[in-house]
Amino acid sequence: MMGDLVGRQDRLFYEFDLEDMVPGDHLLRRIAAALDLSWLRGEMKAHYSHLGCPSICPELMVRMLIVGYCYSIRSERRLCQEVKVNLAYRWFCGLGLEDKVPHHSTFSVNRHGRFRESDLLRKVFEEVVCGCMKAGLVGGEGFAVDASVIEANASRFQRVKGAEVDWTPEQRARRPVREYLAALESENPPINPSQKPKAMSPSDPCAAWTTRGRNKVMFGYSLNYLIDMENAVILDVEETPTRLSIRADDVFAGPSRHVSDALVERFWNGRLIKMRRSWKGAARVRKSSDTLITPGRVSGSIE
Repeated sequence: MMGDLVGRQDRLFYEFDLEDMVPGDHLLRRIAAALDLSWLRGEMKAHYSHLGCPSICPELMVRMLIVGYCYSIRSERRLCQEVKVNLAYRWFCGLGLEDKVPHHSTFSVNRHGRFRESDLLRKVFEEVVCGCMKAGLVGGEGFAVDASVIEANASRFQRVKGAEVDWTPEQRARRPVREYLAALESENPPINPSQKPKAMSPSDPCAAWTTRGRNKVMFGYSLNYLIDMENAVILDVEETPTRLSIRADDVFAGPSRHVSDALVERFWNGRLIKMRRSWKGAARVRKSSDTLITPGRVSGSIE
């Protein structure tokens, strides 16, 4: 005898536990066991006013961004839709069945506001690296540097030929243009002095006109990774315009020096590492007590 349709969706009350819906071997459950974001609210407290309506919790937004990264959800609009209907995503983000998911525009507002001012995403990255160091996943004996080209958020059909642009007051008021003009006066300008750009983007002038992408030509950046060779843990990430020919040691020994100061001194028991760069071969790493240079070039090993 054919059975009836089992599901009944007209019940008023349900006996339901979200914890039971997420399998024990689920990727997000494994990440949640290792991820500690308890410090985040205290870090962001200074960037919120004590007046007004309560805001969206910054930890919730960071957890949603981690979900998007793990499952290749690049659109924040789609990310909000997926978190709304996926029970595992809701569990990881700390949302109940009846809790509302933030509007997708909340992410762009905070990315260009509080997240940028506090450098929050960089701090989350560093805390993850620190966790890997505590767990013994970072050997510190060999390093590799790799770079990949990413497309800039700039149309390849809207470009200005040459390196000189007559910026209008409206264009100068935009953040990417302001940052570009300020960078021209810094020690590390976003252009190659020996080779002027063939074309520039009026919306993102730091992006480089390049042929190394999925299109024949596009505006893009080089995303540089510093990787520990023992377990392929990414220790640092820096972006540079693809028009620049920069050695890896120059990329990771810039003004920020995130890995060297914030991580090495803190979690390698004060051991300072000096990279002795070699022009002919792979760089070598030596222990030192008074000098610290961010590991760089191509690879290295501790003697």
